[in-house]
Amino acid sequence: MGVPSKKRKVSLTRAKDPVVWLAFFAGLAGWTLTVGAPSACFAQQPSVHYFHQGNLQPGTVGATRLQGGGPVVGYFQPVQIRAPSGVSISVAEGGTFGEPAPAPLTVGLLIGPVYRFRITDIPFFPGKEVYPTVEIIDRIYPPLGLEWQYPVVIELTLEDLRLALQGFFVTRVVYLEDPQRALPIATENTGQNWFEAPPGTDPLTIADQLGRPVAIVRLGGRVPATFPVPDEQFLYGCPPVMRSPAQAAETKAPPEGPQVPTKQASMPRRVF
Repeated sequence: MGVPSKKRKVSLTRAKDPVVWLAFFAGLAGWTLTVGAPSACFAQQPSVHYFHQGNLQPGTVGATRLQGGGPVVGYFQPVQIRAPSGVSISVAEGGTFGEPAPAPLTVGLLIGPVYRFRITDIPFFPGKEVYPTVEIIDRIYPPLGLEWQYPVVIELTLEDLRLALQGFFVTRVVYLEDPQRALPIATENTGQNWFEAPPGTDPLTIADQLGRPVAIVRLGGRVPATFPVPDEQFLYGCPPVMRSPAQAAETKAPPEGPQVPTKQASMPRRVF
């Protein structure tokens, strides 16, 4: 299955209202903005984020950001995917999906490529699965050495997953909040803060006006044509993934109990 074009995206959501969420970060914590717009809004002249629109083909915005150069090229931005309790998450690696892990899942994602995730064990929807994409379009700058303590937070709520399973197309734009333009809203620690953007507006434009966009998340009813090994187009080529230092240490840790010596020495390797 190929990457859906803008026109195909409209046809898939013609009978449903596409939903757009904007998430924003206060300092190094998290926020989200939501946009609900009827399908007819695609016929209107949309707002733009400079040369970009929020409904462009996945990967377009991130690729353009890389062309500007700077400390984003080759940088693995730590990202934490959150979901309701009991949900399992796996990321596409090496041509297929890796082993599912309980939410939250923290991984390092390159800026620019599009990553495909698999969401399973969704509460109240036994046997149902959602395959969102995550496109990191910029990075954040925490204190040196503390990058994994301040990941970009992407929260998939039960409402997001329900809408996707019912045929809606859900978009989240996560941005780093500008302290000079911070919304006068009290923050809570119960989840990522979000608000809904007005119908007919472009989420990237709004996010840019309020701060600096760092990620675009898209959820819909699309599923792989083949399984358990989906085609590369569905997986967007499986860009490399970096594990957190804690996960890498667990992977490299030797099993408990006495070890049988071997003549072949183990070689150090970098875990992606």
